[in-house]
Amino acid sequence: MEVLYSSTRGDGAPVGASQAILKGLSEDGGLFVPDHIPALDKSLKELSEMDYKQVAYEVMKLFFTDFTGEELKTCIERAYDEKFDTELIAPGVEAMGAYYLELFHGPTIAFKDMALSILPHLMIASAKKNHIRQEIVILTATSGDTGKAALAGFADVEGTRIIVFYPKNGVSPIQEKQMVTQKGANTLVVGIHGNFDDAQTGVKKIFSDKKLAEEMEKKGFVFSSANSINIGRLVPQVCYYVYTYAKLLGEGRLKEGEKLNVAVPTGNFGNILAAYYAKKMGLPIGKLICASNENKVLYDFFRTGTYDRNRKFVLTSSPSMDILISSNLERLIYHIAGDDADTTKKLMAALGGQGKYEITAEMKAQLGDFYGNYADETETAAEIRRLYEGCGYVTDTHTAVASAVYQKYLKETGDKTGTVIASTASPFKFTRSVMNAIDQKYDSMGDLELVDELSALAGVKVPRAIEEIRTAPVVHDTQCDVDKMQDTVKEFLGI
Repeated sequence: MEVLYSSTRGDGAPVGASQAILKGLSEDGGLFVPDHIPALDKSLKELSEMDYKQVAYEVMKLFFTDFTGEELKTCIERAYDEKFDTELIAPGVEAMGAYYLELFHGPTIAFKDMALSILPHLMIASAKKNHIRQEIVILTATSGDTGKAALAGFADVEGTRIIVFYPKNGVSPIQEKQMVTQKGANTLVVGIHGNFDDAQTGVKKIFSDKKLAEEMEKKGFVFSSANSINIGRLVPQVCYYVYTYAKLLGEGRLKEGEKLNVAVPTGNFGNILAAYYAKKMGLPIGKLICASNENKVLYDFFRTGTYDRNRKFVLTSSPSMDILISSNLERLIYHIAGDDADTTKKLMAALGGQGKYEITAEMKAQLGDFYGNYADETETAAEIRRLYEGCGYVTDTHTAVASAVYQKYLKETGDKTGTVIASTASPFKFTRSVMNAIDQKYDSMGDLELVDELSALAGVKVPRAIEEIRTAPVVHDTQCDVDKMQDTVKEFLGI
């Protein structure tokens, strides 16, 4: 059955998957959502006998119904290849009573690779399918990981250009070095004087500027997005939850139909929304544990039903979660409102105006699948230390937030259901924070010196992505104020 996509805010006719992928964001500022969540059409036992690429195909074919089987399989083959340092693509590690799903074995050692390795191929296939002749300009705001993963995916891809905005003082030194050393004639990296929410709001503003869109079209350009607001990024994330459940079933760690909880470190809400979609497809997921850092806007939302971004923005050791406007939450709001675009539009207008909104009691009652909590900086460091001292397993700061929140969930509920913790980045991306959590004595070392120390401590080889930036020259040094983002885009495109 065909799946069509429409805006969470209701404007425009429904479109096929390829058009939704190309547009990224609807003209009315809404996000594309499927008209129904398709059910898995293979049994979990059948899926348990498949490798990652085969499972990815079985999931994506159900959402991307206007792609041929051959087109999808080609995209998947090109995405999940030797760029990943393991044939498993998404391996898991059992540590201290939980299963850590390692989503950081791709080229930029963060979970964004799981979707951004395939998005360029989906986009180029979509452009051909829709006879798009303009050059596609990927415009992205990043809190640290999306930027490098998108740059790596789109660098020198014919028919595309990519511009990444990041908060100049809001990412880790290694995250920044990964971005500013990115090669590719079609790439631009810009540090903005502001935080991630400023960057994300600026990008959305550029997308919704109709006059700019007309100027772009005359010059042969069309905008698209690589952020998790793009449905072409969200759907590939559903795949690794289905794969993980099937893998655990195949290994005899789960019985068919047995529930599995999922804990996810959450910023923009895309990763946990993918788990929610997997559950709606029929995957036996129990509780969706939404873990926040000190920017705990989502924790407060799940507790009170009020989303309020009017608060102090906190810079933490888990920068990819330093977010006060969780864009993908809009999709969940749309679903719990009964797929009601008018309600969603009003709530998003309130968020844009007063900076907050409150959902109805009926909508709040539909959030029973979710549990929200947060871990502060002290708790995050303590969790890194607990895991290392307990079994020698070293996690990054974001994974530690999810792990610490899972420990709180266990204490509060006593729920002994097996739990997968989404491990969203390699500890090598946040070496200083990780090593300081283990022992303060490491603070005197340089960032790259710490890399070697972490490798020895964890017994893990230094990832290729880190080795590459040791001596890589800085290619991008552009900075701008938030109100100059559009000018920066126009200058890069020669408009």
